[in-house]
Amino acid sequence: MPTETIVMTQEGYDKLVAELEELKSVRRQEVAEQLKEARSYGDLSENAEYDAAKKAQADLEERIGRLEQKLRQARVIEESEISADRVNLGHIVKVRNTEDGEEAEYKIVSSNESDPFEGLISNESPVGKGLIGKSIGEVVEIEIPDRVIHLEVLEISR
Repeated sequence: MPTETIVMTQEGYDKLVAELEELKSVRRQEVAEQLKEARSYGDLSENAEYDAAKKAQADLEERIGRLEQKLRQARVIEESEISADRVNLGHIVKVRNTEDGEEAEYKIVSSNESDPFEGLISNESPVGKGLIGKSIGEVVEIEIPDRVIHLEVLEISR
C-alpha cells in the first residue's frame, strides 16, 4: 500500500520535529517517573494512579508514532518550487471580502500545520483551495458552510 505524501512548509516540518524530540526526551521521562511512583503505591489492580499513568504512556506512544509517520511521509516544499506571482503553499495572502470590504491575511499551510485562529489556513480548506493558484487582482468565489464569499487577492508574499 503506497503511503500518501504530505506536503508541508519547512516551518511546519521543523515544528513537528521539535514536538517529536520533546515527547521522546522530556515527556517519556515524565511518564516513566509517574509509572514508577504509581507502582510504589502497591496493589496495581486497584491503583488509579497506575491506570492513569499507563493511559498517559499509551497516549504518548500513539502521538509519537503518528508524528514519526507524518515525518516519514513529509515532503518539504522548497521556496524555489513556488512561483511568487500566484498563491501557493507557504505564501502569506492578503485578501478583501468584496461584499463588506473586510481585509484579512492568511498563511497557506498544509493541513498538519493549520491553525485558523493564528491565520494559518490549510491548503485543503475551502478558502485555501480557492486561493491556491490565484494572482493579485483576481476575485475568487468560495463556498463556505453557511454562505458563498468573494475574496479579492490584494497581496502575495512569503
